[in-house]
Amino acid sequence: MGAAVGSVLPRWRRVPPVADNVVMSTASEPRPKDRPWLMRTYSGHSTAKASNELYRGNLAKGQTGLSIAFDLPTQTGYDPDHVLARGEVGKVGVPVVHLGHMETLLDGIPQGEMNTSMTINAPAAWMLGLYVANAENQGVESKALRGTTQNDIVKEYLSRGTYIFPPLPSRRLIVDMIAFCAEWIPKWNPMNVCSYHLQEAGATPVQEIAYSLANAIGVLDAVKESGQVDEDTFPQVFGSISFFVNAGIRFVEETAKMRAFTELWERIGRERYGVTDEKALRFRYGVQVNSLGLTEQQAENNVQRIVLEALGVTLSKKARARSIQLPAWNEALGLPRPWDQQWSLRVQQVLADETDLLEYGDLFDGSHVMEKMTADLVEAAWAEMTEIMDLGGAFEAIDEMKGRLVRSHAERIRRIESGDQVVVGVNKYTETAESPLGGEDSILKVDPAVQEELVADVQQWRSNRGSDAVKRSLDEVRRVAESGENIMPATIDLAHAGGTTGEWSGLLREVFGEYRAPTGVAAASGFGPTSDGLRAVAERVKARAGGPPRLLVAKPGLDGHSNGAEQIAVAARDAGFEVIYQGIRLTPEQIASVAADEDVDAIGLSILSGSHLQLIPETVRLLRENGVDAPVVAGGIIPEDDRAPLLDDGVAAVYTPKDFDLTKIMGEILDLVGG
Repeated sequence: MGAAVGSVLPRWRRVPPVADNVVMSTASEPRPKDRPWLMRTYSGHSTAKASNELYRGNLAKGQTGLSIAFDLPTQTGYDPDHVLARGEVGKVGVPVVHLGHMETLLDGIPQGEMNTSMTINAPAAWMLGLYVANAENQGVESKALRGTTQNDIVKEYLSRGTYIFPPLPSRRLIVDMIAFCAEWIPKWNPMNVCSYHLQEAGATPVQEIAYSLANAIGVLDAVKESGQVDEDTFPQVFGSISFFVNAGIRFVEETAKMRAFTELWERIGRERYGVTDEKALRFRYGVQVNSLGLTEQQAENNVQRIVLEALGVTLSKKARARSIQLPAWNEALGLPRPWDQQWSLRVQQVLADETDLLEYGDLFDGSHVMEKMTADLVEAAWAEMTEIMDLGGAFEAIDEMKGRLVRSHAERIRRIESGDQVVVGVNKYTETAESPLGGEDSILKVDPAVQEELVADVQQWRSNRGSDAVKRSLDEVRRVAESGENIMPATIDLAHAGGTTGEWSGLLREVFGEYRAPTGVAAASGFGPTSDGLRAVAERVKARAGGPPRLLVAKPGLDGHSNGAEQIAVAARDAGFEVIYQGIRLTPEQIASVAADEDVDAIGLSILSGSHLQLIPETVRLLRENGVDAPVVAGGIIPEDDRAPLLDDGVAAVYTPKDFDLTKIMGEILDLVGG
């Protein structure tokens, strides 16, 4: 029975007022849509030829931009025949050693039309030099090139670990690239400030915003001080700085974070640098959603995590990402296959093309909840950023920021251990049917023969090139590095002459020196409440005959993702162990030597790059040859099929991302050493 004429409708029957920016229509009427973001998949593996085939296949499936993943030797400036490259070639990305590799990698892909993102940092100037040289060989002018070099060295010191040089020489290389691009590659984003990896290292939203903005200020101030860019060009430079952010599962908070980022970046542009051009003031960012939250247990749950996280960077039109690359569902298990990457691409395409997301203005305009969340983040992030600036800036406060990040990550781990932070399939709802997506073929495995192939390739390249031209170009790179002139022209010349990644980086290692970043472990140990479980282990340690066990935590090879190793070191110290942790990038020989010198009781090896079957058995062999009989435990992204071979090679225990309970790990290590 309907309501009487003139009566008041019940509240549930009333039609809410229509917002000004919403045009009502029936479902059958088409609405105009905003242009979607660039769609990328972060990919590359094995060889330039194999990666080119992958890229062309992804582009044929509707991908609209390239995102190149380089292998660890390339990222850390080593050729494939360097001792530190053992076991790492082609594992987490594509090896690009010389101009021939860049030509093969981009074969059939028009550089003048493609928007290319390169995840490269310490040798970013070299990789851009190869990219420009290849374009020139193809008849494409540098001013036509579009794309991004990540080129954020601060976050490498804080979280990702592919740094080479000390902070100030590293910043000088970034400044040189920015100045060069402003004149010669104006459509290129020479720096992509990366808050993504800070969240992976445990950053809160406040820290993620604050440290990234302090980093950008440190670089922009240095650009002004260099004198390479005039005042009229500086707004263009400000507008060329882009960001690469993370989006976690708390997608409402992540939306507020992006709105806060947008507001603060404009504030910095106007107030600190006097930028008034509205286009230059836009906060332009790309995103990969949170890989830290992907789980090995019930890995199929990662699909819905990825979808929900994508909403955090797409729902708000005013703070929407300009490019998105989504991880694959199985990245906690190993390298994704092309089909897995296609699945992630299809998620983006469904969101952009099937839903009505792009048909409306900003969905959060007028939301009191969103406005309050954003305002709170703006205030807190500005205060945190001011603290870093008061310490001299991001490049001067690396130790302080690293310690804060490791503490934040330790607090996150403790919340998961206690159950205060629910992770479905990990610490709640753990009962499950067997997944049909599993099995030994569920990840991509790189052929170990790739290393030998690349070693032969680079040696042949060196023998076939003009050695006089290479020497002349290397001498010029050295001269400009020492004189302070812009590094880019000499770098491009070396690329044309046939130089290699290892030669360019090796020369600059001689000029600038190398750097060992802080671990942050000391700052985090004993900070905050220790769990009841770790306190119980500590009581066992106190009662142990012979005193506390000495644990060596080490990362063999080039894998710089040290977050897990740092948390093991922090937990071990809180449990009463004596911990020796010297950071990343050690050879098996160095680890064996330290273990013998320190007379350790146990060794923990951490590898996430896929080189565990090569480097861990070699380390065990050298330990035994050095007279060290202490038990060895291994941790990292280690497929289940690789567990038995490692145990057969003398490893006492293997831990993977599913082993989140640090108390259990500490107790088992104590059992191994007797206590």
